[in-house]
Amino acid sequence: MASKYIAPSVLAADFANLQRDIEMINQSDADWFHIDIMDGVFVPNISFGMPVLRDIAKHATKTIDVHLMILDPDRYIKTFAALGSNILTVHYEACTHLHRTLQAIKAEGMKAGVAINPHTPVSLLEDVINDIDLVCIMSVNPGFGGQSFIENTYKKVSALKEIINRNEASTLIEIDGGVTNKNAKQLVDAGADVLVAGSYVFKSDHQLETIKDLKSLVNS
Repeated sequence: MASKYIAPSVLAADFANLQRDIEMINQSDADWFHIDIMDGVFVPNISFGMPVLRDIAKHATKTIDVHLMILDPDRYIKTFAALGSNILTVHYEACTHLHRTLQAIKAEGMKAGVAINPHTPVSLLEDVINDIDLVCIMSVNPGFGGQSFIENTYKKVSALKEIINRNEASTLIEIDGGVTNKNAKQLVDAGADVLVAGSYVFKSDHQLETIKDLKSLVNS
């Protein structure tokens, strides 16, 4: 079985001590940095913008997985590539011409991801699944950290895995929202490859241990 990845969500970090938290992820058993960019329009919250991402990229020593929760993401593809993003994920619901957007992301040398909201069926991705490097299934409604996990997610993961296998695609499945040690193994068993963990990691008193435990749990 291929190794499963843990991607701490920087949205849950302490912004007054951001460099400290970035260094913690560097030193941890985590695999990726997950960075949510929100515009206050597509989702009802504003997170952080280009200068913060640029500074994170200066210190980060692992894959930078950027999740754009913004309208009209095509405007910023080149910018996010220049800022050091390795994976750029756009929302299905925000892209009128998804195939074109995916090609534009890849043309900038990044892996192309597609995120889907809880109400969006995975079947809508079948026609472009071979062009998608990563599908981010939102297991909470996007916009805020710390929400509870939506139980229907397991079913969506299994259905998406079936589409990936049927099309012989190499797409990874990422889960974003409400991930803890209580649901991590079940998500991986359903077919998930990458787990984004925000509050669960950063609210822990022993963050390095929490990441290590989560990583060994999903790779056991």
